[in-house]
Amino acid sequence: MQKPKIALIIGILCISVFPILVKLNLTPGLISAFYRMAFALVILTPIALFLKKFKIPSLPQIALAFLCGILFGSDVAVWNISIQESSATQASLLTNLSPIWVGIASFLWLKPKPKINFWIGTLIAFIGMVTLVGFQIFSELNFDKAFNFGILSGIFYAAYLLISKKILTQIDVISFMILSLFASTIHLGIICLITNEPFTGFSSEGWMVLVIQAVVCQLGAWLLISYTTQHMKATTISLSLLAQAIITAVMAYLFLNEQISLQMILGGLILLLGIRITFLEHNLSLKKILKPQ
Repeated sequence: MQKPKIALIIGILCISVFPILVKLNLTPGLISAFYRMAFALVILTPIALFLKKFKIPSLPQIALAFLCGILFGSDVAVWNISIQESSATQASLLTNLSPIWVGIASFLWLKPKPKINFWIGTLIAFIGMVTLVGFQIFSELNFDKAFNFGILSGIFYAAYLLISKKILTQIDVISFMILSLFASTIHLGIICLITNEPFTGFSSEGWMVLVIQAVVCQLGAWLLISYTTQHMKATTISLSLLAQAIITAVMAYLFLNEQISLQMILGGLILLLGIRITFLEHNLSLKKILKPQ
């Protein structure tokens, strides 16, 4: 079990560095999302074809993979904008609310229904979110674009998780990634054209950051996590991924001089505790909250 654990740790680190790269503001958020997908697709496709790892699935499976690509591309795009217009810490914490949206969707449309622990955890996570962004913002309903896009990012990712969970039981990871990356690239490319985003004219540092996002944050991270998924419990992986927000906050403080207030720390910890509780499978107890599953 050491190799999967090491792969998970490296995968989390690869994801954690992404908000820091975006926050450098070397390229616009939308175009950054486009090139993350496009470069990853250009790198992965020839390797997969050469190694004969790509298999053409059925039309319904292709359609679901394309839908996943559109959802994931939309998630990254709005997350990028949220990061650039607020802070890497806040945007990372808000997008990590995705397990909450998955649980609510499961309650409305899927089986089995979430247990009481889910609703307790949701309430605690909401309190954490209010603490994080400030009570005055909620009392006045004064939500800015960065906050709304951070929430929307988590919703897009929750939808992606629900659909990808179904399709990944039918096709292999590499084929799924190529199809979803293709859909993400086309989807984001059209949006960038409509919004007149610049496709060129970046500095050498900007291009280098775009390549790192594709290789490290897209291909590296998700291939490592997909490998880990085959050997570890899904709950363990999901909980471990919550560490991404904490690692990003530390990196933002060290490398971007982002100020992290006591209120943000308290709100973030309450939010992560609430999400932790939603994963509990048995009756709520302090011992089970603190003990890893």
